[in-house]
Amino acid sequence: MLGMRVLLAEDDSIIADGVARALRKLGYAVDLAETGTDADTALQSCTYDLAILDIGLPRMTGLEVLRRLRARNTPAAPHVPVLMLTAHDAPADRVKGLDLGADDYMGKPFDLEELAARARALIRRNSGGSPQMVCGNLSYDQVGRVATLSGQTLDLSARELGLLEILLGRIGRLVSKDQLVDHLCGWGEEVSHNAIEVYVHRLRKKLEAGGVQIVTARGLGYCLEKPHEDKAPA
Repeated sequence: MLGMRVLLAEDDSIIADGVARALRKLGYAVDLAETGTDADTALQSCTYDLAILDIGLPRMTGLEVLRRLRARNTPAAPHVPVLMLTAHDAPADRVKGLDLGADDYMGKPFDLEELAARARALIRRNSGGSPQMVCGNLSYDQVGRVATLSGQTLDLSARELGLLEILLGRIGRLVSKDQLVDHLCGWGEEVSHNAIEVYVHRLRKKLEAGGVQIVTARGLGYCLEKPHEDKAPA
């Protein structure tokens, strides 16, 4: 699995900015949609690990966006977990959203840390994977989004954390610079290939002490090397 991408559909710019900042600090790429029609188009065009939908979106309600999303669900299409937001925290609103296929529900005003925790839980539950990702002496807790190397907590920036998560999801396989850009950046964010090289260099330096290697395949991309004990004998 590559890096986590979230669609945030919220027309209140102050709320949208606060939520986007909180999620980006966790290393998620966040795409912002201000209307329901924009959100519906995005969900048809891109693959997301989570959608956060405000019920009171202009041009198309969040409930209608949700209804259309679930109507498109097929065995071949991945299930996108949906967290609904609303200023009307009435039982009838919650029931309607849940009946249409919402996975969770939060009423405004809400605590940003709680929203981030619920987002992590929904993504983790939907992925069906273990909350722990391991590569040799490196361990990454997807719940708390904390990486440790030889038992010591690593001090990683949001970009480095996102990069690490992508590489851990594809241990031993190449990830191109274009893939890294796509999964580390939301709409309106620009990250060059040179910047990717800088992030990889910084992360590589922090992992080398524990014997964990990021290998560069010139012109192709990067991969997190499998631990030696996992390699087949030559």
